[in-house]
Amino acid sequence: MPHFVALLRGINVGKAKRIPMADLRALLVKLGYTNVATLLNSGNVVFRAARGTQAKHAANIATAIAETWQIEVPVIVKSAQELSATVSENLLAERATNHSQLLVVFAQDKAVLSGLGAVESLVVSPETFLIGKNAAYLHCAGGILDSPAAAALLGKAGKAGKGVTTRNWATVLKLQALVGEPYA
Repeated sequence: MPHFVALLRGINVGKAKRIPMADLRALLVKLGYTNVATLLNSGNVVFRAARGTQAKHAANIATAIAETWQIEVPVIVKSAQELSATVSENLLAERATNHSQLLVVFAQDKAVLSGLGAVESLVVSPETFLIGKNAAYLHCAGGILDSPAAAALLGKAGKAGKGVTTRNWATVLKLQALVGEPYA
């Protein structure tokens, strides 16, 4: 049975959109998913599903969250294979010694990635921005909080971040390890 990773955007940041991870795991089990595990408190869920597309899983999870907690949460679901390809294609990983300064940008629809080209104009040296086949990558060598490009991708400035969610490189590597483990 295939592994998937659900990435929820904007939950448990500040006081808004609070979802306890134990309750989120229980919700996914109720939806019929198995081997459900969460990582951190920021909306990273690994699960198994016998059938269904990533887009269908994302829609099911988002609908269930809206019905359960009355909050709208964008959800992006990637297969374990897509996550592995995302890790493999990251050409910025070697130069990013601080994994918290390297953002990976995920989109449910890969066509959204090509629309992120506008972010390039916001990149300030020594930052680097690349768009790959499976994700986009932003290395904020000067720090994420001072990066106009990161602000755009995080949805704090402009519309570039609409339809995407970001995770730092450390979290992506932890998710990759988690989908490779036989967790309960």
